[in-house]
Amino acid sequence: MWPLTFEERLAQWYNLRTNSNNLELESFLTQVHDWWWRSPMVGRYLNWEDHLTWPGPWDLLDENRYCDLARALGMLYTITLSAHPDIENITITQSNKGNLVLINHGKYILNWTPGELLNIDSTNIEITRQLTGAQLQQNLGYNT
Repeated sequence: MWPLTFEERLAQWYNLRTNSNNLELESFLTQVHDWWWRSPMVGRYLNWEDHLTWPGPWDLLDENRYCDLARALGMLYTITLSAHPDIENITITQSNKGNLVLINHGKYILNWTPGELLNIDSTNIEITRQLTGAQLQQNLGYNT
Protein backbone atom coordinates (compact mmCIF):
# COMPACT_ATOMS: atom_id res chain seq x y z
CA MET A 1 0.00 0.00 0.00
CA TRP A 2 1.24 3.48 -0.85
CA PRO A 3 1.83 5.67 2.24
CA LEU A 4 -1.11 8.02 2.73
CA THR A 5 0.46 11.06 4.39
CA PHE A 6 3.50 13.06 3.33
CA GLU A 7 5.22 12.17 6.60
CA GLU A 8 4.64 8.45 5.99
CA ARG A 9 5.90 8.72 2.39
CA LEU A 10 8.95 10.65 3.54
CA ALA A 11 9.78 8.11 6.27
CA GLN A 12 9.35 5.11 3.97
CA TRP A 13 11.34 6.81 1.20
CA TYR A 14 14.13 7.59 3.67
CA ASN A 15 14.18 3.96 4.83
CA LEU A 16 14.24 2.75 1.23
CA ARG A 17 17.23 4.94 0.42
CA THR A 18 19.24 4.22 3.57
CA ASN A 19 18.49 0.53 4.09
CA SER A 20 19.11 -0.52 0.50
CA ASN A 21 22.74 0.54 0.07
CA ASN A 22 23.99 -2.70 1.62
CA LEU A 23 22.06 -4.79 -0.91
CA GLU A 24 23.44 -6.20 -4.14
CA LEU A 25 22.72 -3.79 -7.01
CA GLU A 26 19.91 -5.80 -8.61
CA SER A 27 18.11 -6.24 -5.27
CA PHE A 28 18.47 -2.53 -4.55
CA LEU A 29 17.10 -1.55 -7.99
CA THR A 30 14.23 -4.02 -7.66
CA GLN A 31 13.22 -2.53 -4.29
CA VAL A 32 13.30 1.02 -5.68
CA HIS A 33 11.41 -0.03 -8.79
CA ASP A 34 8.73 -1.93 -6.86
CA TRP A 35 8.26 0.87 -4.30
CA TRP A 36 7.57 3.44 -7.00
CA TRP A 37 5.24 1.12 -8.94
CA ARG A 38 2.85 1.34 -5.97
CA SER A 39 2.50 5.13 -6.39
CA PRO A 40 -0.94 6.58 -7.25
CA MET A 41 -1.11 7.28 -10.99
CA VAL A 42 -2.72 10.16 -12.85
CA GLY A 43 -3.07 10.61 -16.60
CA ARG A 44 -0.56 13.38 -17.09
CA TYR A 45 1.39 15.43 -14.60
CA LEU A 46 4.88 16.27 -15.91
CA ASN A 47 6.09 17.17 -19.39
CA TRP A 48 9.57 16.87 -20.85
CA GLU A 49 9.36 20.42 -22.19
CA ASP A 50 9.13 21.70 -18.61
CA HIS A 51 12.11 19.75 -17.21
CA LEU A 52 13.68 22.93 -15.79
CA THR A 53 10.68 23.31 -13.48
CA TRP A 54 10.11 19.68 -12.51
CA PRO A 55 9.56 19.25 -8.77
CA GLY A 56 12.54 18.31 -6.64
CA PRO A 57 12.53 15.02 -4.75
CA TRP A 58 10.70 16.21 -1.64
CA ASP A 59 8.17 18.27 -3.62
CA LEU A 60 7.41 15.23 -5.78
CA LEU A 61 6.64 13.20 -2.66
CA ASP A 62 4.58 16.04 -1.21
CA GLU A 63 2.46 16.59 -4.33
CA ASN A 64 1.77 12.83 -4.56
CA ARG A 65 0.66 12.78 -8.22
CA TYR A 66 2.48 10.46 -10.58
CA CYS A 67 2.30 9.92 -14.29
CA ASP A 68 4.83 7.49 -15.77
CA LEU A 69 7.33 10.37 -16.17
CA ALA A 70 6.91 11.45 -12.52
CA ARG A 71 7.27 7.83 -11.38
CA ALA A 72 10.51 7.52 -13.41
CA LEU A 73 11.70 10.80 -11.90
CA GLY A 74 10.99 9.45 -8.41
CA MET A 75 13.04 6.36 -9.20
CA LEU A 76 15.91 8.48 -10.47
CA TYR A 77 15.83 10.75 -7.40
CA THR A 78 15.77 7.74 -5.08
CA ILE A 79 18.71 6.05 -6.75
CA THR A 80 20.72 9.27 -7.09
CA LEU A 81 20.22 10.28 -3.47
CA SER A 82 20.93 6.74 -2.24
CA ALA A 83 24.43 6.90 -3.71
CA HIS A 84 24.64 3.11 -4.05
CA PRO A 85 28.32 2.26 -4.61
CA ASP A 86 27.62 0.18 -7.76
CA ILE A 87 25.80 2.91 -9.69
CA GLU A 88 28.07 4.29 -12.41
CA ASN A 89 25.56 6.19 -14.53
CA ILE A 90 21.86 7.01 -14.35
CA THR A 91 19.58 8.76 -16.84
CA ILE A 92 15.89 9.46 -17.22
CA THR A 93 14.96 8.76 -20.81
CA GLN A 94 12.03 9.45 -23.09
CA SER A 95 11.80 6.63 -25.62
CA ASN A 96 9.49 4.78 -27.95
CA LYS A 97 8.82 2.48 -24.95
CA GLY A 98 7.85 5.25 -22.52
CA ASN A 99 9.72 7.15 -19.82
CA LEU A 100 12.47 4.94 -18.50
CA VAL A 101 15.34 5.06 -16.03
CA LEU A 102 18.56 3.63 -17.44
CA ILE A 103 21.20 2.48 -14.96
CA ASN A 104 24.90 1.85 -15.64
CA HIS A 105 24.81 2.89 -19.28
CA GLY A 106 21.57 1.03 -19.91
CA LYS A 107 22.48 -2.29 -18.35
CA TYR A 108 19.31 -2.04 -16.25
CA ILE A 109 15.99 -0.48 -17.24
CA LEU A 110 13.42 0.66 -14.67
CA ASN A 111 9.84 1.88 -15.14
CA TRP A 112 9.14 -0.54 -17.99
CA THR A 113 6.86 -3.03 -16.30
CA PRO A 114 6.05 -3.94 -12.67
CA GLY A 115 8.49 -6.22 -10.86
CA GLU A 116 10.93 -6.55 -13.73
CA LEU A 117 14.40 -5.19 -14.41
CA LEU A 118 15.37 -5.34 -18.06
CA ASN A 119 18.66 -5.27 -19.91
CA ILE A 120 18.83 -2.74 -22.75
CA ASP A 121 20.67 -5.25 -24.95
CA SER A 122 17.52 -7.37 -25.11
CA THR A 123 15.20 -4.57 -26.19
CA ASN A 124 14.67 -2.24 -29.09
CA ILE A 125 14.64 1.22 -27.52
CA GLU A 126 14.74 4.41 -29.55
CA ILE A 127 15.80 7.27 -27.25
CA THR A 128 14.16 10.64 -27.87
CA ARG A 129 15.48 12.64 -24.89
CA GLN A 130 17.68 12.03 -21.88
CA LEU A 131 18.76 13.79 -18.70
CA THR A 132 21.36 12.47 -16.29
CA GLY A 133 20.99 12.52 -12.53
CA ALA A 134 23.75 15.17 -12.40
CA GLN A 135 21.93 17.39 -14.92
CA LEU A 136 18.76 17.23 -12.84
CA GLN A 137 20.70 18.08 -9.70
CA GLN A 138 22.08 21.14 -11.45
CA ASN A 139 18.79 22.18 -13.07
CA LEU A 140 16.74 21.78 -9.91
CA GLY A 141 19.34 22.79 -7.36
CA TYR A 142 19.11 19.80 -5.02
CA ASN A 143 22.12 18.13 -3.47
CA THR A 144 22.83 14.55 -2.53
